[in-house]
Amino acid sequence: MPFPRASQALSRFTVLDLTRIRSGPTAVRQFADWGANVIKIDALSDDAAGEQPGGPRQGSDFQNLHRNKRAMTLNLKAPRGLAVFKRLVEKADVVVENFRPDVKARLGIDYDSLKAINPGIVYGSISGFGQDGPYHKRPGFDQIAQGMGGLMSITGAPGEGPMRVGIPVADLTAGLFCAMGILTALLERDVSGQGQWVQTSLLQAQIFMLDFQASRWLMEGEVPQQAGNNHPTSIPTGVFKTSDGYINIATTGGKIWERCAQAVGAPELITNPDYATGPARSKNRDALNAEIEQRTAQNTTAHWVDTLNAAGVPCGPIYSIDRMFDDAQVKHLGLAQDVPNDQNRKITLVGQPFTLSRTPSRMAARPPEFGEQTEEVLAEFGFSADEIAALQGAKVV
Repeated sequence: MPFPRASQALSRFTVLDLTRIRSGPTAVRQFADWGANVIKIDALSDDAAGEQPGGPRQGSDFQNLHRNKRAMTLNLKAPRGLAVFKRLVEKADVVVENFRPDVKARLGIDYDSLKAINPGIVYGSISGFGQDGPYHKRPGFDQIAQGMGGLMSITGAPGEGPMRVGIPVADLTAGLFCAMGILTALLERDVSGQGQWVQTSLLQAQIFMLDFQASRWLMEGEVPQQAGNNHPTSIPTGVFKTSDGYINIATTGGKIWERCAQAVGAPELITNPDYATGPARSKNRDALNAEIEQRTAQNTTAHWVDTLNAAGVPCGPIYSIDRMFDDAQVKHLGLAQDVPNDQNRKITLVGQPFTLSRTPSRMAARPPEFGEQTEEVLAEFGFSADEIAALQGAKVV
């Protein structure tokens, strides 16, 4: 039976997945979820369980990263294994890897080596710090990139020291930027007929994600500082106590600030000279926040969500993750999706955050077991039954 595709959007592309941990699998997941023929290449080792870095194969993290793929085993360190991989590259469109920069050259699977086999190959690389330069051989890790990329210096409450954010944002964004780069290269290939090397790193991704905070320094010479739950430039914006929890309120510009003051029952704050202008509100943010919280603490989160939204003031509850998935709008968006499987176990994962009207994405297949489709994949690439048996006997696959 043909392997089920998650979508028809990218079904014409074949992707060879050499990635591991998080940033690389995040990139490849975009192709798997949109229907590409993704082949995860599991490193053949003495580990009978087939475990690789990134946690247990049936753990939630691995499952969420590797759905909609097939898997084969291959020993790239063996000459025959390298020869097998190069035969796969002949018919592939994309190779994605996140080894340290020197590893792929040592294995003989670097871009120049593969381009000689298939000039149309698009080769995606994610590293910690870049493919060259003074740090290029350093191992990369998300929290290191958060620190070196400036994010930890602006996260957390003032005076409490640097703070990492609660998700591996450098890993995730590097993966997404790599996928975007590969898609861009594939579009360009339609014109030129030539592939190219797509490169990104955790450090580059993290710095790009600083966005306006980076431009504050580059354009205005201002070094952003920690602001806790307060927005650094739009005031009042932050977290406010209610009678049964907390709420986020966000104001941008004078009109929304005036609506906010009216909605919380404090119209006198609008004309108070301490809060009448943006610079004044910035200077007196702590006092203003206290004034607002004095009002919000008198009623429930649900009351203020309804009241402020009705007044045109952006606001929302602050959910734990279980409550977030129980929210009516989240349920409507259908982000929690069940994965069909033949293992009699419940697999529910996070779906794609954007939709296409004609070729939607779906959870079509559970993540593969270690090397599960090795024979199937090799046969599709033209290997005979005898060749496959010989490769298995030699412990190449």
